[in-house]
Amino acid sequence: MRVVIYHNPSCGTSRKVLAALREAGHEPEVVEYLKTPPDRKTLQGLLKRMGKSVRDILRKRGTPYEELGLDNPAVSEDEIFAAIEKNPILIERPIVLFGEKAALCRPAETVQELIG
Repeated sequence: MRVVIYHNPSCGTSRKVLAALREAGHEPEVVEYLKTPPDRKTLQGLLKRMGKSVRDILRKRGTPYEELGLDNPAVSEDEIFAAIEKNPILIERPIVLFGEKAALCRPAETVQELIG
């Protein structure tokens, strides 16, 4: 089974989720999304598996979220995807792909629902 974590090593929650995956016997593919951001198609696939919209995974704190006006409900999904492409820090983390399922594992304990 393919296990992927979109990870930020400087994030405590992301480190906890990675550790939980490994403790459960999984060695995930680690994608440091700030260095190698997922493209729009990949992100859309993850969102579909999570049952979330792109707005649901926007990180507000410590990002240019407000500066870019992403809090405005009139901002389209296309504009949000374009902002994420230029500023991957806008993606809330960590996102875990676990086989055919995916989840935004925030809080870290959410990963247990995927691991089962």
